[in-house]
Amino acid sequence: MTFADLQPSPTYASAYKTRVAYFSMEFAIHQPLKIYSGGLGFLAGSHMRSAHELQQNLIGVGILWKFGYYDQIRKADQSMNVLFQEKLYYFVKDTGIRFQIDINNSPVTVAAYYLAPEVFNTVPMFFLSTDLPENDYLARTTSYYLYNSDTAGKIGASILLGVGGAKLLDLLEYNPEIYHFNEAHPLPAAFYLYNKFKNLAEVKKRVVFTTHTPEEAGNEKNDIHLLNKMSYFCGTPLEEVRQITGEWGEIFNHTLVALRMAKIANGVSEMHGEVARQMWNAYPDICPILHVTNAQNFNYWADSQLYQTLKTNDNEGLSKRKKELKIELFEEVANQVGDIYKENVITIVWARRFAGYKRADLLLRDLARFERLVTNTQYPVQIIWAGKPYPMDYGAIGTFDRLVQESKKFPNCAVMVGYELKLSKLLKGGADIWLNNPRIRKEASGTSGMTAAMNGALNFSIPDGWIPEFAQHEHNSFIVPPAEGNMTEFEMDEFDHSNILDMLENVILPMYYDEPEKWQQMVKNSMTEIIPTFESGRMADEYYKKIYNA
Repeated sequence: MTFADLQPSPTYASAYKTRVAYFSMEFAIHQPLKIYSGGLGFLAGSHMRSAHELQQNLIGVGILWKFGYYDQIRKADQSMNVLFQEKLYYFVKDTGIRFQIDINNSPVTVAAYYLAPEVFNTVPMFFLSTDLPENDYLARTTSYYLYNSDTAGKIGASILLGVGGAKLLDLLEYNPEIYHFNEAHPLPAAFYLYNKFKNLAEVKKRVVFTTHTPEEAGNEKNDIHLLNKMSYFCGTPLEEVRQITGEWGEIFNHTLVALRMAKIANGVSEMHGEVARQMWNAYPDICPILHVTNAQNFNYWADSQLYQTLKTNDNEGLSKRKKELKIELFEEVANQVGDIYKENVITIVWARRFAGYKRADLLLRDLARFERLVTNTQYPVQIIWAGKPYPMDYGAIGTFDRLVQESKKFPNCAVMVGYELKLSKLLKGGADIWLNNPRIRKEASGTSGMTAAMNGALNFSIPDGWIPEFAQHEHNSFIVPPAEGNMTEFEMDEFDHSNILDMLENVILPMYYDEPEKWQQMVKNSMTEIIPTFESGRMADEYYKKIYNA
């Protein structure tokens, strides 16, 4: 079977004829396909949708995770629990293609599955699996868990994505002109190409790389001998690997090597591009690092009825529709935690991946002040938290559980489980304020605020990631003054907490309740100005202009 058999007569727009294969460890395409964990997948999913809408000559390559990331459930006391449950995807079709790759110096059989464009309105997509009876148990588990906590398991997954994906494209006779690595996970594909062409220049001609991690310590590093033992380098001798990567020590830096084996790379916001250049430009032989700011797909995320009221300047209709969206969310709040929320009360949502630098519990830094906020009868508030910690990050799970226990004290505070595409959409429709409070310069992009704006929520944010490219204080967003770079983490947390509470108490709540016309104008500004710059059609187009055709 070839790609032409699956897509007999595709039509591509003239500006997008360069043939691209987009490799990503996760894709958030639609709620039933649970092969994603967070922002990296949300970004990739929107990219696949917009590439389809623009008729781009691009396909997606990923892994069909048997257990996904995990299902977030509750223990008896409402605290968080982790469930790994087998997923069934009858809408993803087995191509019948089987082939072998080496993982841990042993042959492993790989199956290829196909997601047709008409299923979820994406470009053609291929997903790999090792869950086959001809593989032993260890080989089968390679495609079991997204972001396996076991180091060897993670390395095996990268080999499956990179080497397996590149080999599949050869078997399909797809012949991509560009291999796009969304993060460094697919890097073994570069060694597959090197083994194929025996020439680093030929590899660089074809590989582009998107980095998402603004901290050097957060970029994956492994023992080079372990990688060699596990067949990460696709048959290239270790000394030759050292020569082509410049990694002469014992530790292999995946991001650094991706920057050395690609022709061009990009950060995911203007600010992140600057941070990435500061991080990596001191190293020799890296490729140029540009930026393509992340974006999200309007047709999937935006509430069409809200935009219809905006188009007809129906202010009353806009308010009515927003209340309807709030009621939809509040039904889920009541279902999960028993709190009955009111649609005329301002609703603040903090929802994203539970990583330490994102500071999910920053509002609770001063519990006495927090209690005053949530018991204020003049300006009442409703607060919702949601997000999925990494299942082995017990510190993040502890933060989640603390929020659960504190929220039990108040009928207007709730912590939700199951933060996936469906709940994310509900939260964005029901939020009046979308709170984003990472430690500054730690957030590469943070795209959830884009889709919140598409659903009539106002961003209330630290000026990090994509926010400085969009936000104008008290015009389309509320911006927290930036902390100084020389502050300790403790000082920064104190500074940001104080400013967030001050702005809530003195600016945001009085405006919502006392100046509803001004509030609605901000909402309209936000909904209007988020389009088209932060709609993923712009992003998909920009990847062709700045990265693929460079």
